[in-house]
Amino acid sequence: MTLPTIRPGRPDEYDEIARVWMESWTSTGLTPRSDGLLTDLRARLSREIDNGWTLFVADDHGTIAAMLALHLPTLLLDQLMVAPSHQGRNLGRHLLAFTRRQMPDEIWLKCVRENEKAWRWYEREGFVFEKEAPNPVTGFMMKHYRWKRTNRTSEARP
Repeated sequence: MTLPTIRPGRPDEYDEIARVWMESWTSTGLTPRSDGLLTDLRARLSREIDNGWTLFVADDHGTIAAMLALHLPTLLLDQLMVAPSHQGRNLGRHLLAFTRRQMPDEIWLKCVRENEKAWRWYEREGFVFEKEAPNPVTGFMMKHYRWKRTNRTSEARP
């Protein structure tokens, strides 16, 4: 199976990107699907892009399979959302490898504490837990993680 192509998201796709974001987020069971949530995510997309997000999508032959939002100035992986129809196919790992090429030395992210599947996956992918703090907008308790490239060559020397 060929992995989807990662490319910049386009403004004419924002409605579809917001739908994929909602489907991925609601698949966690932490928030129910709703028209209001979809409207909020669509508005947030434009707002976050204006505030510095670099937005990518995973394009599976014309279908948006995932979204990836990076805030490069702060080394933040802000959103990595895979549509439920594309979960379990290593797409998350593909997006994370792409992220590491964009931010090769260090990456920060936040993950909802109750989304255990996600934060355990990030830990398996080498992210280290730093702290917990509440999200002032949503009220969710967030686990903050950091990944830092190690210099394996110097570690291997005696």
